[in-house]
Amino acid sequence: MQELLKKGEELKIVPVVVLEDAKDALPLGQALIDGGLPVAEVTFRTAAAADSIKAMSEAFPEMLVGAGTVVNVEQCKQAIECGAKFIVTPGYSEEVTTYCCENNIPILPGVCTPTELMMVVNHGLPVAKFFPAAQFGGIKTIKALAAPFPQMRFMPTGGVSEANILEYLAEPKIIAAGGSWMVKGDLVKAGKFDEIKAMTKSAVDLVKNA
Repeated sequence: MQELLKKGEELKIVPVVVLEDAKDALPLGQALIDGGLPVAEVTFRTAAAADSIKAMSEAFPEMLVGAGTVVNVEQCKQAIECGAKFIVTPGYSEEVTTYCCENNIPILPGVCTPTELMMVVNHGLPVAKFFPAAQFGGIKTIKALAAPFPQMRFMPTGGVSEANILEYLAEPKIIAAGGSWMVKGDLVKAGKFDEIKAMTKSAVDLVKNA
């Protein structure tokens, strides 16, 4: 968990990746690394997720590759077997969170209410994913949630963009933000990895002093 937290604080952005075809995993991973962002949350929104995680993890051992949109223990086990170094859930799952905690697997459970956050706190976890951030009040809600749980920090995802990420990162309770604007699906499908690299570098430059 400490590696994940350290990397999150260092990089400040976690690219949220959706891959329709595992063949795009390697050029995308290379584009992110070359752009200065050696981290990716590869989401289980498609059938290509597991193979993409495996390909990235094997080709780029220096990269922090995690699995997102994990909704059950089966997906969690599959992701870890494929080399995922952390798990992210879209909402709170007692089953997945307990499994990860019992097996020392870094996890960012998804929350958007005080009740869900209490469950995360009870597991002794220091960070939660706040999702979907924009739709649930953004920074104002994060500040409100953090007040009774001063030990907690957050990674907002959902509606985070280059237009508002600095506002999010200015809040001390936010460790990093998840975003997908530099890894848009249409750019991946079109094979525009040089453009992804350039957008990644731009994102890194944007937040380097945040």
